Amino acid sequence: MGLRSDKELKIYYSISEVAQMFGVNESLLRYWEKEFPFISPKKTGGNVRQYRKEDIDNIRLVYHLVKEKGLTLAGAKQRLKQERELEAKNVDIIERLKEIKEELLSIRKELDYMT
Repeated sequence: MGLRSDKELKIYYSISEVAQMFGVNESLLRYWEKEFPFISPKKTGGNVRQYRKEDIDNIRLVYHLVKEKGLTLAGAKQRLKQERELEAKNVDIIERLKEIKEELLSIRKELDYMT
């Protein structure tokens, strides 16, 4: 069993830690939070942001689209909208395939019974 680093054990990260991870200003993170509602760090009583792993994953996605791929914020929003819709379609397709599989197994069982 390997030892985990302290970073892997952390549940929450401060805005300064997250800004440092991505090499961006804290103000940019606050702006992205307004523009992309799925980036929603927990806020303490003093309005201090606490970022979880899923928040960092969402920031990584926006960072990739905006900073690495060079999309505008509008372009990134559109891409995310399309990908989320695509993902929803994939889930629907998987569910339909499961239903078809069950139906085929049922037909096979009937045919085995008949022979």
